[in-house]
Amino acid sequence: MASTALLAAALTACSGGSGGGSTGEAELKPKADMAVSVNLTGDQVKAGQPVTVTIAEGKLAQVKVTDAKGAELPGKISDDGRTWTSERNAAPGAEYKVEAQNTESQSASTQFKTSAADKVNKVSINVPKGSTVGVAMPVSIVFDNPVANKAEVEKQLKVTTSDNTEGSWGWIKDYSGNDRVDWRPKDYWKSGTDVKVEMNLNGVDSGKGGGLFAKDYNTEFKIGKDRRIEVNLDTKKMSVTEDGQAQKTIPVSAGTPGGKKASWSGKMVIMTKEGTIRMDSQTVGLDDAYDKMVDYSMRLTWSGMYAHAAPWNAGNFGRANTSSGCVGMSDADAEDFFAKSQIGDPFEVVGSGSKGNADIGNGYGEWNLSWDQWKAKSALTGTAQNG
Repeated sequence: MASTALLAAALTACSGGSGGGSTGEAELKPKADMAVSVNLTGDQVKAGQPVTVTIAEGKLAQVKVTDAKGAELPGKISDDGRTWTSERNAAPGAEYKVEAQNTESQSASTQFKTSAADKVNKVSINVPKGSTVGVAMPVSIVFDNPVANKAEVEKQLKVTTSDNTEGSWGWIKDYSGNDRVDWRPKDYWKSGTDVKVEMNLNGVDSGKGGGLFAKDYNTEFKIGKDRRIEVNLDTKKMSVTEDGQAQKTIPVSAGTPGGKKASWSGKMVIMTKEGTIRMDSQTVGLDDAYDKMVDYSMRLTWSGMYAHAAPWNAGNFGRANTSSGCVGMSDADAEDFFAKSQIGDPFEVVGSGSKGNADIGNGYGEWNLSWDQWKAKSALTGTAQNG
């Protein structure tokens, strides 16, 4: 839209004397009014673009752009002092006040309103605020609508940690088919690390078909015990370690080798602790193999692989892999395992007879990629960031 000039009241110096006679004092010319222009004007401004304030003459000393709630858009004055540009975009459905001051202590102000977004994008975040999670839990953000402007969105995402953990964002397709971006450390987290995630997305344009974001998001969480699980399909045993020390070895029965009922292998993560749930084989493409209530269930993939109690299969624990893909164990072992496990604990399946690794988006499969492979999925430089 066309810019508009903002005029402050003229600030003038007084001349000495009265009447027509000269007093010998030099007359001071009045200062010209301060005039600035703003790239966004009016009551129906399109959101999703930075605010730019330009001074007609002189140099800017300070610019402040605030919304109706008092929140300020950060920005910077150019090296020549002529222009100020906001670091963030104007948000949809907001009212802004612009206040500018030059190096001569003159000021000018105006205001504008942005229109509501035609389409709004939203996000879902995997780690609730205040959570304590295991050492393999990534930050995972799933978008309601497509994100074509991945680089612009990623620029507004920030992870800060208490120990400067090295990590990187990576873009993948979620199991749901939606766009998703995860932040994974280079190696598993260190116990005790505090993590803060800022998603400064308000006013950012997702790109074609995605719409604008209309709010910011954030979360904070802590890394708990370094507890790791490994299932060996050959020995039919599940081993648990904590801080590198062996805790327990549990006889299990995993997926039946050689077909759809085989287990996924590789590095997975305990995604959720769901407790007692109904499991129906028809919902995961296994016809009418089973339909029952299952206790102490912990999800490993979105496609339905769990670790859980399986008392009906007791004769095969430690002897044969005969399940429909899950890792089953006795009620007593499952109860203890469930109680001590954390969401975010690494869960690795090794040995023969699996159906390979699940897709990255079918759970938290990024740990099956090398560090360089993961960094390459960033929409920015492909290099790591320290949080």
